[in-house]
Amino acid sequence: MADHIDRKPRTTERRTRGRKRLRYVLVALLALIAGFLGVTARWFVWPAQGMPEHVDAIVMLDGAGVVNRLDTALELAREDRASFLVISYTPLGPHWWTGGSPCAPKVTQVKVICFMPNPNTTQGEGEFAGRIARQYHWHSMVLVATAPQDPVALLRTRRCFSGNVYMINASFPGSQWPFQVAYYWGGYLRALFLQRSC
Repeated sequence: MADHIDRKPRTTERRTRGRKRLRYVLVALLALIAGFLGVTARWFVWPAQGMPEHVDAIVMLDGAGVVNRLDTALELAREDRASFLVISYTPLGPHWWTGGSPCAPKVTQVKVICFMPNPNTTQGEGEFAGRIARQYHWHSMVLVATAPQDPVALLRTRRCFSGNVYMINASFPGSQWPFQVAYYWGGYLRALFLQRSC
């Protein structure tokens, strides 16, 4: 009879401990999810952006919302915010201009440079930006992209260019947000851990 009475409190005690552990695990899991969502929102949805009145170059990266990117880059160039407008484009993608340049119209007092990155990724764009910056002795540039690409673009470009790098974001279709955020999270982790060279 005494054995039966002893077992009940032990079973109850084990259940209580098990529930406490489960509660701690759930709280930790919720904290991790909240942290991940917070980082995602800060880096890939609402990243910091802006630039000084003038930089050496405006560098437009290729990707989602490319027409809006081009409009944003051209607007900055027409406002005389830089002496160079550098545009990444895909040879199989749309050619917006045929007169004088495969990627953009002429802009008064701005040198327009079109390039096809190799590899055709943000890594290739960062490498090209670094090379051309050395060639023209630039000290600053603004990258025109979309919000989800910002962390990857900044990381890759800063590895190849020691000057100041700023970001200006163009808009793009809302339907592309989930895919773009997931894609650039993967790109950021690749750049951080696997593709560390310029």
